[in-house]
Amino acid sequence: MKGRGNPWGTGAESPPPRVPTLKEVAREAGVSTSAVSFALNNRPGVSDATRRRVIAVADRLGRRTGPGSGGGPGDERSRAIGMVLARPAGSLGVEAFFLQVVSGIQAGLAPHDHALVFQMVDDIEAECDLYRRWWAEGRVDGVIVVDPRVSDPRPEVLAALRMPAVVVGAMEAPGTARPGNGPVPTTTYGRRARLSNLWADDAGAMELIIQHLYDLGHRRIAHMAGPPGLAHTARRIAALRSTARRLGLDHTVSVTTDFSDHQGVRAARRLLSGPMCPTALICHNEVMAVAAAGVATERGLRIPQDVSIVSWEDSAICRTFHPRITALSREPGAFGHRAATEVLSLLAGSEPRCLQDPLPRLEPRESVGPPPSPEMPAQRTAS
Repeated sequence: MKGRGNPWGTGAESPPPRVPTLKEVAREAGVSTSAVSFALNNRPGVSDATRRRVIAVADRLGRRTGPGSGGGPGDERSRAIGMVLARPAGSLGVEAFFLQVVSGIQAGLAPHDHALVFQMVDDIEAECDLYRRWWAEGRVDGVIVVDPRVSDPRPEVLAALRMPAVVVGAMEAPGTARPGNGPVPTTTYGRRARLSNLWADDAGAMELIIQHLYDLGHRRIAHMAGPPGLAHTARRIAALRSTARRLGLDHTVSVTTDFSDHQGVRAARRLLSGPMCPTALICHNEVMAVAAAGVATERGLRIPQDVSIVSWEDSAICRTFHPRITALSREPGAFGHRAATEVLSLLAGSEPRCLQDPLPRLEPRESVGPPPSPEMPAQRTAS
């Protein structure tokens, strides 16, 4: 019979031995706690000699070794996919597109009993540190990476960890060959990398918009872009310039913003205040498109008679605003679902690959029309 006040009873019964902590194993082995977790979970990141030393110390101290023993979940698979966003917290609710992508990811993971682990951080360095910690502790089986950067360090970090990952958005620099569809070249991040890339053709989409505006007679076109440093911002700006050169347009400009309506208002005021203000504005998202429309109204400009407005992203805002906003139409939920399917394929042993999302279509609405007639020169044939 168990004694009162002693949950373990009396006599021969005794409490189970205390399990040593990761810090205790690390101190005894002379390594970091992350190295202990890598070694005990049999994950890449430590040498064979270090792994043997850590396992020997853990066995001597009485800590269980094998999958899940390094601080992570008790099963070899956590059944969780990580996603990190290095943006200001206030920006999360601005873009309907991003929220629909996340919804598509959830829809792709749920039938396979995987959960999405989402976290926001201050910067890319913190994001890379979080990947290392998640992988060392067995918190996630893989990750979906968003917002590729120019000179992005994250693919190299993930390749070194051999962490299954899908990068959403093209990773190549502006001016280089588009990745297409097919296997990821083993020379890109090494043969042991488990990194797929789901990308959209930003350059092709920009060419589609510019050609549409050009055919209507627009010759002065401005672009209210996203944050500098993002790869898709750089590609869209580069595509605007190259398409303008091809069509002989001398009055095109891009202004970077932080996605928000506040900076959208500021950019639109700057663009619509000069003597040679643009006759068409291409806005990074629907929030900035509405902000630009508000600035046009305060300047006494009519839409589309004086200035045309195009949104890069479509949503209910574009369809219900007056006048309805011309936008690129794509399926963000399906885009997220494809990302989830691809990361699950990597977990199942498939080879990393490049996958191109279908080129969006331009949905013409009432916010776009010919430029003001005094500004409309004779049409020229695009080469």
